[in-house]
Amino acid sequence: MSVEESMRHKLTGAFEPVHLYIRNDSSKHAHHAAMVAQGGGSGETHFFVEMVSAAFQGKPPLARHRAVNSLLAPEFDRGLHALSLRLKTPEEIAREQSGCCGGAGH
Repeated sequence: MSVEESMRHKLTGAFEPVHLYIRNDSSKHAHHAAMVAQGGGSGETHFFVEMVSAAFQGKPPLARHRAVNSLLAPEFDRGLHALSLRLKTPEEIAREQSGCCGGAGH
């Protein structure tokens, strides 16, 4: 199973996202010293993940990131080098789409 497939399987099982987008950005980083030193790795070293899940409700961004990074620790051991995360709740996405800031007076 590829790193991307493994990530998708684990994230879906753990967070039951209503939206999950995974983009492999590894080709943009293949020239970096760390990637050259390991022969470019598996070609699956850098990813961007956008996920919307109710599981993030009440959790600050740092806790969300820690939960994802902890879940994907084996993938980091397999050569995953960098993970850019955008983690939101369905409510946060709804507020963004409505243009509402969620602040006082709304």
